[in-house]
Amino acid sequence: MKTKLWISIWVLFLFTGSFVCAQEIQQDTLTRNAPVFYDVLGNRVNFRAEMPPLNQIAGAPKAFYTYYWEFGDGNYSFKEKPSHNYEKPGEYKVKLWSTNNYDNGKPPESRPEQVSVNFPPEDQTDMASSEEYAPFVGEDDLLVRTNRDALPEQEVVLITRYKNTKDYVTNGKLYLFYNDTQFKDNNFILEDTRTHHGEQISSEILFANTREANDSRSYWASEGNELIIQKQAVQDTTKRTVLPATLEESEELYRDYQVIEFNDMQPGEERNLFRTLRTTPEMLKDTSAIVTLRSIYVPDENFGNHTVKDTELEIVTSHDPNKMSSSGTIMNYRFIRHKKVKFKVRFQNDGEGPANTIRLEVDTPEMFDKSTLEVMDMYPKCPICPKREVNYSCLDTTSTDDKLIFTFKKIYLPGTAQKGVTQKDSTKGFVKYKMKFGKDFHKKKTRSRTAIYFDKNEPILTNYSTTRFLPGISIGAKAGYIFNPDLDNSREYFVGATLSPFKSYRGYLQAEVMFSAKSFDDLKNFETINVNDIGISEIVRFTEANEEKGITTYLVPISYRYNLNNFLAVGAGVQLKLDLSTTCISETTGEFFLDIPGEGEIRDTTRDTFQRIECDESFTNFQSGVFLGANVGGVRIGPSVGARYVFNFNEPTSQIQVYGIWKF
Repeated sequence: MKTKLWISIWVLFLFTGSFVCAQEIQQDTLTRNAPVFYDVLGNRVNFRAEMPPLNQIAGAPKAFYTYYWEFGDGNYSFKEKPSHNYEKPGEYKVKLWSTNNYDNGKPPESRPEQVSVNFPPEDQTDMASSEEYAPFVGEDDLLVRTNRDALPEQEVVLITRYKNTKDYVTNGKLYLFYNDTQFKDNNFILEDTRTHHGEQISSEILFANTREANDSRSYWASEGNELIIQKQAVQDTTKRTVLPATLEESEELYRDYQVIEFNDMQPGEERNLFRTLRTTPEMLKDTSAIVTLRSIYVPDENFGNHTVKDTELEIVTSHDPNKMSSSGTIMNYRFIRHKKVKFKVRFQNDGEGPANTIRLEVDTPEMFDKSTLEVMDMYPKCPICPKREVNYSCLDTTSTDDKLIFTFKKIYLPGTAQKGVTQKDSTKGFVKYKMKFGKDFHKKKTRSRTAIYFDKNEPILTNYSTTRFLPGISIGAKAGYIFNPDLDNSREYFVGATLSPFKSYRGYLQAEVMFSAKSFDDLKNFETINVNDIGISEIVRFTEANEEKGITTYLVPISYRYNLNNFLAVGAGVQLKLDLSTTCISETTGEFFLDIPGEGEIRDTTRDTFQRIECDESFTNFQSGVFLGANVGGVRIGPSVGARYVFNFNEPTSQIQVYGIWKF
């Protein structure tokens, strides 16, 4: 009986353990899903999603979801639980993209839902759009926004809204340029394009007729009353008239493009176009970088008038609304001196009430000239504060030795936890500014971060924003003289070139190639004495004249150099030597004398000797060695003089080089 009981307990234990293990394995393999649910009421459909729990980032504000819906008929919404009215009965594919803010992990996935809408005319409700789109303001005819920031290996949806502002029906084109050429790898793959008004994707760029229009002025984008567009993507918008020039410029700035043609657009009509961009695994890993997308709208293909909108996307590693970014992640040091570097600081009020004062303290490296600060844009929108106290909203800009301080005064920015606030994007703000480098700035990486103060609360620290320079190429011209202490009467002059990064700050690698013309002459005198059997000395006095000329190449495959300051540098490396061609002549003359005791020396020309040896060789006398040296002068760029000692591993072992060099 006891045996059966123990067996039963053992079987139960094994079963329970297996079940627990299976559960644990199953939980480990579960993906985060957000299934979509909907209710159809005539032509109105109410949508919602069941969201998985958030994985709060430690130390960050409270995590939350943001939403982007496409209803399958050309309309969209950023609401959590939108209601949408369909104009016609039919089958519609509805999709949700949700974004996990302040959350560890990937955004949850939602499968597209096929929604059947069948309603009799009497059940049709008001056809007003369920999403309150921002109106086009003034001459605006193109608005572009995204559903989220760019995070490697995630999807970004690009929403393009365009409008016919003409008083006649138009046919035109929409261009999208992406993958900035300034970055080595592609940042995006265009996965899908969704059209709902008969637009067609063209296979190539077709230049439009470029008949000039009268108005060629430029305009800044006007964001109207739509808070989301303003904060979702910073955009530079211009009106232009010469389309081929814009397309040529765009092809230089971007590697990839798409062209879409549209027809029969009615006066005043507005349309939406949707593209899904998949960010690549190779996407720039610098999370303070800014990439751009360029949209070009040609409203009428019979004219060259067009609108250009550059949309900036910040690269992130997590969806954190408090962030600092820069356009200077990869710069050319040779051309940046007179240009301004752009920075952007964005923030979000996560409090239970509105913020009235927001202070941004930005660490600013000393190599930037703070006096060149220019505020390009901000939200909340307000003027720059004057030097006196005022009673209206404004942005105050001050600075210390190592900080820029932006203070929003007397503003109203709602909090995400504030009662009645349903639109998360209305709680966000930003400052975008630019400034130049100082007069004497070096080629080195910088790091900046921002402390964000909401009223009197503790600061929130952003990520580090970095600026760095491309290595660049510096070619130097070099000429000098080589001493060979082991050889008398040796003369060697050389010219050459160096290759190194442009104007490196401290340490860098350098390669060199040099060609020299050398000559060597030597005159030796010696004699031999032989006493014969009868006591007469036979003397031969020799004169040996040697002459050698040649062309030699020196190669420094790698050397390490270090700039101690602007005027002094040291270096060490490996040197290889090879004689490309060598010609030599050796002439030996022997004069014969007999030294007879009591009579002295008697000359005997019949027994004189003469010998001449010539040589002509190529690619001989290979040598390798190491060297140490120093330079004084313009060691980063410009002229300098230097000297180095070379120790060769075979004869002759020592060599001293003195030279002048000019780096460009």
